[in-house]
Amino acid sequence: MLVHAQVRLALAKLNRYSDYMEPWLVTTLLLITANGTPVITSVLLGDRWAWPLDGNTRFTDQRPLLGASKTLRGLVMAIVATAVVAALLGMAWYEGALFGLLAMLGDICSSFIKRRLGFRSSQSAPVLDQLPETLLPAWVMQPALGTSTTGMLAAVAVFFVIDLLFSQLLDSKTAR
Repeated sequence: MLVHAQVRLALAKLNRYSDYMEPWLVTTLLLITANGTPVITSVLLGDRWAWPLDGNTRFTDQRPLLGASKTLRGLVMAIVATAVVAALLGMAWYEGALFGLLAMLGDICSSFIKRRLGFRSSQSAPVLDQLPETLLPAWVMQPALGTSTTGMLAAVAVFFVIDLLFSQLLDSKTAR
């Protein structure tokens, strides 16, 4: 009980992340959390609980609606993880959950577009893979995060570079 009280006191002292971190950095951390959690979860759990969001439905073009890599597990885990990280950064957990949901909605939109363009599930499409999942949450949550337009664009750019480097690393590992 004493440890629990000490943890709560320490978190209360943190107050808001803005006392210690720039808003663009917080935005970047939330982007990494929201978009990285489904990948990490997939590596850790494999196919367990990997129910496709589209239920393996095909669109009118006979291509998958979203593809097998968009799962309910990834969606839920991204929302929960982003809510936890947001709370640790001094934000309201529901702001983090909304940020995670918006990032996943952007990711779902890019998957839908990629399937229409003939890209396979999980096939890389630079820019299309990064922009919707970063701009949507960063733009909608900009007032809650206190990020300037320049800061928002900086967070998107930093995430873009990190994601491209990480994608190349994953591609080189799976190519072996």
